[in-house]
Amino acid sequence: MNIWDENKLLIFIAFVVPGFVAMKAYGLLSQAKQLDTSKQIVDAIAYSCINYALLFFPISLVENAGLAKKCPSLYALFYFFVLLLFPIITVLTWWKARQSEVIQRFIPHPVDKPWDFVFSQKKTSWIIVTLKNGEKIAGMYGLNSFASSAPAEEQIYLEEQWLLNEEGGFERRVAQSSGVIILSSEILSVEFMHSGENQDE
Repeated sequence: MNIWDENKLLIFIAFVVPGFVAMKAYGLLSQAKQLDTSKQIVDAIAYSCINYALLFFPISLVENAGLAKKCPSLYALFYFFVLLLFPIITVLTWWKARQSEVIQRFIPHPVDKPWDFVFSQKKTSWIIVTLKNGEKIAGMYGLNSFASSAPAEEQIYLEEQWLLNEEGGFERRVAQSSGVIILSSEILSVEFMHSGENQDE
């Protein structure tokens, strides 16, 4: 059987590509562990069918209007939207919907770990990290800081390291410090304090 036969190739593109695009887009958002591509064919076909079900009426209108002969370039642009863009739009819409309180009454939040949930918000914060040996590391988590995300092991880079006073408050920035990286294997807890930005007075 020649898989490169024109008809077979078109069928493959039509019923696999939209599903793979949707799955890859969702994988980038959720940052979940990616499965072997060979094991995703059935899922890809299922998601492609959902894609066509949602676009049934627009596709029917385009086909019945004979757009392929009247305006081939517009026809090609429409199916570019169907195959590549609409699956991404669907995923973004579903991802956003899953974060709403209404949807979470029925299905869980799409982000698995509190670590990813908090740091994905990219908010500037004062942070105190308590290590397993009792030592505390404090610093500023700002625009130039970074936290790893799933499926990578949790690590955090604080762009500014600060010394704490006896009361546990932030006293001053560590001299000549360019930040600090903290490994998850050493972390007991992470405390967040508002940076003072965008807070109601």
